Amino acid sequence: MRAGIWGIGTYVPDHVVTNKELEQKIDTTDEWIQTRTGIKERRIASDDVDTTDMTYFAALDALEKSGVAAEEIDLIIAATVTGEYRFPSVSAMVQDRLGAKKAAAMDIGAACAGFMYGLATAKQFVENGAYEKILVIGTEKLSKITDWDDRNTAVLFGDGSGAAVVAPVSGDRGILSFELGADGSGWSHIRQEKHLLMNGREVFKFAVRQMGESSINALEKAGLTKDDCDFLVPHQANIRIMESARQRLDLPKEKMSKTVDRYGNTSSASIPLSLMHELENGKIKDDDIVVLVGFGAGLVWGSVAIRWGK
Repeated sequence: MRAGIWGIGTYVPDHVVTNKELEQKIDTTDEWIQTRTGIKERRIASDDVDTTDMTYFAALDALEKSGVAAEEIDLIIAATVTGEYRFPSVSAMVQDRLGAKKAAAMDIGAACAGFMYGLATAKQFVENGAYEKILVIGTEKLSKITDWDDRNTAVLFGDGSGAAVVAPVSGDRGILSFELGADGSGWSHIRQEKHLLMNGREVFKFAVRQMGESSINALEKAGLTKDDCDFLVPHQANIRIMESARQRLDLPKEKMSKTVDRYGNTSSASIPLSLMHELENGKIKDDDIVVLVGFGAGLVWGSVAIRWGK
Protein backbone atom coordinates (compact mmCIF):
# COMPACT_ATOMS: atom_id res chain seq x y z
CA MET A 1 0.00 0.00 0.00
CA ARG A 2 1.32 3.42 -1.00
CA ALA A 3 0.02 6.83 0.04
CA GLY A 4 -0.86 9.39 -2.59
CA ILE A 5 -2.86 12.55 -3.12
CA TRP A 6 -6.56 12.07 -3.84
CA GLY A 7 -7.35 15.72 -4.38
CA ILE A 8 -6.20 19.30 -3.83
CA GLY A 9 -8.24 22.24 -2.52
CA THR A 10 -7.27 25.90 -2.24
CA TYR A 11 -8.32 29.27 -0.93
CA VAL A 12 -6.91 32.71 -1.68
CA PRO A 13 -8.32 36.06 -0.55
CA ASP A 14 -10.13 38.23 -3.08
CA HIS A 15 -8.09 41.35 -2.37
CA VAL A 16 -5.21 41.80 -4.84
CA VAL A 17 -2.27 44.11 -4.06
CA THR A 18 -0.21 44.95 -7.14
CA ASN A 19 3.36 46.15 -7.34
CA LYS A 20 2.06 49.51 -8.56
CA GLU A 21 0.15 49.91 -5.30
CA LEU A 22 3.28 49.16 -3.28
CA GLU A 23 5.15 51.82 -5.26
CA GLN A 24 2.88 54.38 -3.60
CA LYS A 25 3.80 53.22 -0.09
CA ILE A 26 7.48 52.23 -0.08
CA ASP A 27 10.66 53.01 -1.99
CA THR A 28 10.39 50.39 -4.74
CA THR A 29 9.26 49.95 -8.33
CA ASP A 30 7.26 47.38 -10.25
CA GLU A 31 10.28 46.76 -12.50
CA TRP A 32 12.61 46.19 -9.52
CA ILE A 33 10.21 43.71 -7.90
CA GLN A 34 9.53 41.75 -11.09
CA THR A 35 13.19 41.61 -12.13
CA ARG A 36 14.40 40.30 -8.80
CA THR A 37 11.50 38.13 -7.67
CA GLY A 38 9.09 37.52 -10.56
CA ILE A 39 6.19 38.80 -8.44
CA LYS A 40 3.52 41.01 -10.03
CA GLU A 41 0.83 40.86 -7.35
CA ARG A 42 -0.18 39.08 -4.19
CA ARG A 43 -3.41 38.30 -2.29
CA ILE A 44 -3.97 39.85 1.13
CA ALA A 45 -6.63 38.64 3.56
CA SER A 46 -8.95 41.13 5.25
CA ASP A 47 -8.82 41.74 8.99
CA ASP A 48 -11.83 39.50 9.58
CA VAL A 49 -10.27 36.49 7.79
CA ASP A 50 -7.46 34.79 9.70
CA THR A 51 -5.31 31.70 9.20
CA THR A 52 -7.87 29.24 10.53
CA ASP A 53 -10.58 30.64 8.26
CA MET A 54 -8.43 30.19 5.15
CA THR A 55 -7.44 26.70 6.32
CA TYR A 56 -11.09 25.75 6.72
CA PHE A 57 -12.03 27.00 3.24
CA ALA A 58 -9.15 25.12 1.59
CA ALA A 59 -9.96 21.96 3.54
CA LEU A 60 -13.59 22.05 2.44
CA ASP A 61 -12.47 22.38 -1.17
CA ALA A 62 -10.03 19.46 -0.86
CA LEU A 63 -12.68 17.21 0.69
CA GLU A 64 -15.14 18.04 -2.08
CA LYS A 65 -12.61 17.44 -4.86
CA SER A 66 -11.54 14.15 -3.26
CA GLY A 67 -15.07 12.89 -2.67
CA VAL A 68 -14.27 12.39 1.01
CA ALA A 69 -16.52 13.34 3.94
CA ALA A 70 -15.07 15.17 6.94
CA GLU A 71 -16.18 12.27 9.16
CA GLU A 72 -13.83 9.95 7.23
CA ILE A 73 -10.68 11.95 8.03
CA ASP A 74 -8.40 10.25 10.59
CA LEU A 75 -5.81 13.02 11.03
CA ILE A 76 -5.48 16.72 10.19
CA ILE A 77 -1.99 18.16 9.75
CA ALA A 78 -1.76 21.93 9.39
CA ALA A 79 1.62 23.33 8.32
CA THR A 80 1.68 26.96 9.44
CA VAL A 81 3.71 29.56 11.32
CA THR A 82 0.92 32.15 11.46
CA GLY A 83 -1.77 30.57 13.60
CA GLU A 84 -3.92 32.90 15.68
CA TYR A 85 -2.65 31.43 18.95
CA ARG A 86 0.41 29.65 20.26
CA PHE A 87 -2.20 27.12 21.30
CA PRO A 88 -4.70 25.70 20.49
CA SER A 89 -3.51 24.51 17.11
CA VAL A 90 -4.99 25.61 13.81
CA SER A 91 -5.60 21.94 13.00
CA ALA A 92 -7.70 21.40 16.14
CA MET A 93 -9.87 24.45 15.46
CA VAL A 94 -10.37 23.34 11.85
CA GLN A 95 -11.24 19.82 13.01
CA ASP A 96 -14.11 21.32 14.99
CA ARG A 97 -15.36 23.53 12.14
CA LEU A 98 -15.25 20.66 9.66
CA GLY A 99 -17.01 18.26 11.99
CA ALA A 100 -14.17 15.77 11.54
CA LYS A 101 -15.04 14.15 14.85
CA LYS A 102 -12.69 11.15 14.71
CA ALA A 103 -9.65 13.05 13.42
CA ALA A 104 -6.55 13.66 15.49
CA ALA A 105 -4.96 17.06 14.89
CA MET A 106 -1.49 18.57 14.91
CA ASP A 107 0.36 21.57 13.50
CA ILE A 108 3.80 21.48 11.88
CA GLY A 109 6.10 24.50 12.12
CA ALA A 110 8.47 24.04 9.19
CA ALA A 111 7.74 27.41 7.56
CA CYS A 112 7.85 27.34 3.74
CA ALA A 113 8.79 23.63 3.71
CA GLY A 114 5.82 22.76 5.92
CA PHE A 115 3.71 21.14 3.22
CA MET A 116 6.59 18.78 2.39
CA TYR A 117 6.95 17.84 6.05
CA GLY A 118 3.20 17.29 6.22
CA LEU A 119 3.15 15.01 3.18
CA ALA A 120 6.10 12.98 4.50
CA THR A 121 4.36 12.58 7.87
CA ALA A 122 1.05 11.57 6.30
CA LYS A 123 2.81 9.02 4.11
CA GLN A 124 4.13 7.19 7.19
CA PHE A 125 0.74 7.00 8.92
CA VAL A 126 -1.05 5.74 5.81
CA GLU A 127 1.56 3.20 4.77
CA ASN A 128 1.96 1.70 8.24
CA GLY A 129 -1.81 1.24 8.44
CA ALA A 130 -2.40 3.55 11.39
CA TYR A 131 -4.67 5.92 9.44
CA GLU A 132 -6.46 5.73 6.10
CA LYS A 133 -7.34 9.32 5.17
CA ILE A 134 -5.31 12.36 6.21
CA LEU A 135 -5.84 16.04 5.49
CA VAL A 136 -2.56 17.92 4.94
CA ILE A 137 -2.86 21.71 4.77
CA GLY A 138 -0.30 24.43 4.08
CA THR A 139 -1.71 27.74 5.24
CA GLU A 140 -0.39 31.22 6.04
CA LYS A 141 -1.56 34.74 6.73
CA LEU A 142 1.88 36.31 6.31
CA SER A 143 0.43 39.78 5.93
CA LYS A 144 -0.08 40.02 9.69
CA ILE A 145 3.65 39.54 10.43
CA THR A 146 4.97 41.56 7.47
CA ASP A 147 6.46 45.00 8.05
CA TRP A 148 4.76 46.95 5.26
CA ASP A 149 7.36 49.73 5.57
CA ASP A 150 10.28 47.37 4.90
CA ARG A 151 11.03 47.40 1.16
CA ASN A 152 13.10 44.20 1.45
CA THR A 153 10.25 42.01 2.70
CA ALA A 154 6.95 43.83 2.06
CA VAL A 155 7.08 43.07 -1.66
CA LEU A 156 7.55 39.32 -1.20
CA PHE A 157 4.70 37.82 0.76
CA GLY A 158 1.03 37.00 0.37
CA ASP A 159 -1.76 35.03 2.03
CA GLY A 160 -3.41 31.77 1.05
CA SER A 161 -4.09 28.14 1.86
CA GLY A 162 -3.84 24.81 0.07
CA ALA A 163 -4.96 21.37 1.26
CA ALA A 164 -4.56 17.78 0.12
CA VAL A 165 -6.30 14.55 1.05
CA VAL A 166 -3.65 11.82 1.41
CA ALA A 167 -4.88 8.23 1.28
CA PRO A 168 -3.97 4.84 -0.25
CA VAL A 169 -3.64 4.81 -4.05
CA SER A 170 -3.55 2.07 -6.64
CA GLY A 171 -0.73 0.38 -8.54
CA ASP A 172 2.62 2.12 -8.54
CA ARG A 173 1.15 5.61 -8.09
CA GLY A 174 1.59 7.82 -5.04
CA ILE A 175 4.41 9.32 -3.00
CA LEU A 176 7.50 7.43 -4.11
CA SER A 177 10.09 9.10 -1.87
CA PHE A 178 10.94 12.19 0.09
CA GLU A 179 13.89 14.04 1.57
CA LEU A 180 13.68 16.28 4.63
CA GLY A 181 16.61 18.25 5.98
CA ALA A 182 17.73 21.10 8.18
CA ASP A 183 20.71 23.38 8.75
CA GLY A 184 20.01 25.07 12.05
CA SER A 185 23.19 27.13 11.81
CA GLY A 186 21.20 29.43 9.52
CA TRP A 187 18.37 29.98 11.99
CA SER A 188 18.86 33.75 12.12
CA HIS A 189 18.50 34.26 8.36
CA ILE A 190 14.69 34.04 8.42
CA ARG A 191 12.95 34.69 11.70
CA GLN A 192 10.04 36.46 13.32
CA GLU A 193 10.52 38.98 16.06
CA LYS A 194 7.76 41.56 15.96
CA HIS A 195 7.76 41.24 12.18
CA LEU A 196 9.24 38.82 9.69
CA LEU A 197 12.98 39.47 9.22
CA MET A 198 15.13 38.03 6.45
CA ASN A 199 18.73 38.11 5.29
CA GLY A 200 17.90 37.88 1.61
CA ARG A 201 21.45 37.34 0.37
CA GLU A 202 22.11 34.36 2.62
CA VAL A 203 18.70 32.80 2.02
CA PHE A 204 19.17 33.13 -1.73
CA LYS A 205 22.55 31.34 -1.64
CA PHE A 206 21.15 28.55 0.51
CA ALA A 207 18.05 28.06 -1.62
CA VAL A 208 19.83 28.06 -4.97
CA ARG A 209 22.05 25.25 -3.74
CA GLN A 210 19.48 23.25 -1.82
CA MET A 211 16.41 23.27 -4.10
CA GLY A 212 18.07 21.52 -7.03
CA GLU A 213 20.11 19.18 -4.87
CA SER A 214 17.11 18.05 -2.83
CA SER A 215 15.00 17.51 -5.97
CA ILE A 216 17.61 15.17 -7.39
CA ASN A 217 18.00 13.37 -4.06
CA ALA A 218 14.26 12.65 -3.91
CA LEU A 219 14.32 11.23 -7.43
CA GLU A 220 17.34 9.06 -6.66
CA LYS A 221 15.66 7.70 -3.52
CA ALA A 222 12.82 6.57 -5.79
CA GLY A 223 15.26 4.86 -8.14
CA LEU A 224 14.79 7.58 -10.74
CA THR A 225 16.94 10.19 -12.46
CA LYS A 226 16.26 13.76 -13.51
CA ASP A 227 15.38 12.43 -16.96
CA ASP A 228 12.34 10.74 -15.41
CA CYS A 229 10.92 13.98 -14.01
CA ASP A 230 7.85 15.21 -15.92
CA PHE A 231 7.02 18.30 -13.87
CA LEU A 232 8.56 20.42 -11.12
CA VAL A 233 6.52 22.30 -8.50
CA PRO A 234 8.98 24.40 -6.49
CA HIS A 235 8.22 26.64 -3.54
CA GLN A 236 7.19 29.96 -5.05
CA ALA A 237 9.63 32.28 -3.32
CA ASN A 238 11.69 33.86 -6.06
CA ILE A 239 11.78 33.17 -9.80
CA ARG A 240 15.59 33.11 -9.89
CA ILE A 241 15.72 30.43 -7.18
CA MET A 242 13.02 28.44 -8.96
CA GLU A 243 14.87 28.70 -12.28
CA SER A 244 18.05 27.34 -10.69
CA ALA A 245 16.17 24.21 -9.59
CA ARG A 246 14.58 23.80 -13.03
CA GLN A 247 17.95 24.08 -14.74
CA ARG A 248 19.47 21.57 -12.36
CA LEU A 249 16.83 19.08 -13.53
CA ASP A 250 17.31 20.05 -17.21
CA LEU A 251 13.59 20.70 -17.58
CA PRO A 252 12.09 23.04 -20.20
CA LYS A 253 10.37 26.13 -18.79
CA GLU A 254 6.90 24.80 -19.52
CA LYS A 255 7.59 21.85 -17.16
CA MET A 256 7.94 24.05 -14.07
CA SER A 257 5.04 25.56 -12.17
CA LYS A 258 5.10 29.34 -11.84
CA THR A 259 2.48 31.09 -9.74
CA VAL A 260 4.81 33.43 -7.84
CA ASP A 261 3.77 36.20 -10.22
CA ARG A 262 0.15 36.10 -9.05
CA TYR A 263 0.43 35.05 -5.39
CA GLY A 264 3.91 36.03 -4.22
CA ASN A 265 5.50 33.90 -1.51
CA THR A 266 2.70 32.24 0.48
CA SER A 267 5.10 30.04 2.48
CA SER A 268 3.66 26.57 3.19
CA ALA A 269 0.64 27.29 0.95
CA SER A 270 2.64 27.94 -2.19
CA ILE A 271 3.16 24.35 -3.35
CA PRO A 272 -0.47 23.18 -2.99
CA LEU A 273 -1.65 26.43 -4.61
CA SER A 274 0.70 25.76 -7.53
CA LEU A 275 -0.33 22.11 -7.76
CA MET A 276 -3.98 23.09 -8.06
CA HIS A 277 -3.15 25.66 -10.72
CA GLU A 278 -1.30 23.10 -12.87
CA LEU A 279 -3.97 20.43 -12.42
CA GLU A 280 -6.67 22.86 -13.53
CA ASN A 281 -4.59 23.76 -16.59
CA GLY A 282 -3.97 20.11 -17.51
CA LYS A 283 -0.20 20.37 -17.03
CA ILE A 284 -0.06 17.45 -14.59
CA LYS A 285 -1.57 14.15 -15.72
CA ASP A 286 -1.99 10.70 -14.21
CA ASP A 287 1.27 8.74 -14.00
CA ASP A 288 3.45 11.84 -14.41
CA ILE A 289 6.50 11.93 -12.16
CA VAL A 290 6.13 15.18 -10.23
CA VAL A 291 8.76 16.66 -7.90
CA LEU A 292 7.70 19.05 -5.15
CA VAL A 293 10.48 20.96 -3.38
CA GLY A 294 10.56 23.71 -0.78
CA PHE A 295 12.83 25.48 1.69
CA GLY A 296 12.25 27.82 4.57
CA ALA A 297 13.10 29.21 7.97
CA GLY A 298 15.10 26.90 10.18
CA LEU A 299 16.81 26.62 7.79
CA VAL A 300 14.87 23.59 6.56
CA TRP A 301 14.07 21.97 3.25
CA GLY A 302 11.98 19.14 1.86
CA SER A 303 11.30 17.42 -1.44
CA VAL A 304 8.82 14.77 -2.54
CA ALA A 305 8.69 12.63 -5.69
CA ILE A 306 5.19 11.51 -6.68
CA ARG A 307 3.78 9.37 -9.45
CA TRP A 308 0.56 11.29 -9.88
CA GLY A 309 -2.89 9.75 -9.64
CA LYS A 310 -5.19 7.72 -7.38
